[in-house]
Amino acid sequence: MKRYVPFMKRYVLFAAILSLLTLTAAAQTVALKSDGQDSAYVETIKGRAQKIVDALQLTDAEKALNVRNIIANRYFLLNDIHSKYDKNQQDARDAELYKHHFELQSALALYLTDEQIDAVKDGMTYGRLKRDYQAQCDMIPSLTDEERAQVLIWLKEAREYAMDAADSKGKHFWFDKYRGRTNNWLSARGYDLKKEREEWQKRMEKK
Repeated sequence: MKRYVPFMKRYVLFAAILSLLTLTAAAQTVALKSDGQDSAYVETIKGRAQKIVDALQLTDAEKALNVRNIIANRYFLLNDIHSKYDKNQQDARDAELYKHHFELQSALALYLTDEQIDAVKDGMTYGRLKRDYQAQCDMIPSLTDEERAQVLIWLKEAREYAMDAADSKGKHFWFDKYRGRTNNWLSARGYDLKKEREEWQKRMEKK
């Protein structure tokens, strides 16, 4: 019991310090890391990031600015990484992308909920996850809960890869790639995708 009490005191103290550090970090203004970037590109990225932030409808102006700068800084970082490597250095590029991949979510977690972070990810990937998931469910209404869950899992994987792509073409590539994987999997489970697509088209025309 004597050992337990000091341990709990240390635990409470550690938790308090961690909470204080988190609050302090959240209170700091996130700087825009645009040094070395073309001025026109910086304005484009700021506008793109601001559009994503506006969709979150944040009421705290300071928080909104910090989130915008975090997103913009992410775009700047991706641009730097992709510009550094040529097509023969993809392994090195991918290694550096992976090294920095989780930084965005960690930075946003100081200001946003998990749901809001997902919204940021959707904004950075043209909303493909929600559109593709809805389209898959509409095309095959008979999908089981298990199948729908697997479709969503793969779309989330696609979104993670797409977030690190160099441009819109690269982002769409990953969703198209995972759509192919999903279709192959569903075909193997007995779905006639051609027939399902034709029936879906008929239903849409009726509407």
